[in-house]
Parts: sequence; structure tokens; C-alpha cells
Amino acid sequence: MTLRLRLYTKSGCHLCEQAEADLGALRMRHPHTLELIDISADAALLRQYGERIPVLEVSGHEYAAPLDRNVIERALAAAEATAAAAAKAAARGGAAGQRQ
Repeated sequence: MTLRLRLYTKSGCHLCEQAEADLGALRMRHPHTLELIDISADAALLRQYGERIPVLEVSGHEYAAPLDRNVIERALAAAEATAAAAAKAAARGGAAGQRQ
């Protein structure tokens, strides 16, 4: 299972660069795809995230700065656990439907 992440950033943000590097370092342990979104290109995103970047979106949850590596890893682990539980429940529901 590969998580889909979004990282809201802007040019020149050293905290954003560090968060991106930390995500890269965690990719082997927590497989994911990463979409980088530059908020400076969109006035609405700039108003929403301007002072909070970097902001990481994982499975509908947002994690704002400071995003140290431990925070990122906990967010990824929680999203994986939630996805695994949902997949397990779906498999049980499908198996129950097949027995009827």
C-alpha cells in the first residue's frame, strides 16, 4: 500500500526543504507518493497556508510546521494503520457477502 501525500510549500522555505528531505528518507519504510504544492502560485492557498507552511496532508489530516521527522513518521504510521484496518474490514465485509 502506497500513501498519497501533499506537501504545501513555497520557494525559499528551509523548513519545507527539510520536510521534503525527511519524507524522502522515510520513503523506504513508509512507501508514499508526494505531491509538492507551491502555495505562492495560488492566492487562496497563500491565505490558507501562508504562515503555517510546511503543511503535510496525509489521508485527509493536516500537519503544520514545525514538521520534525518524528511528527512526519507518526503521521505516516497512523495513516498506514488506518488504511490497513479499512482494507481488513472491507475484506471481511466482502467475504461475508460471498457467504450469503
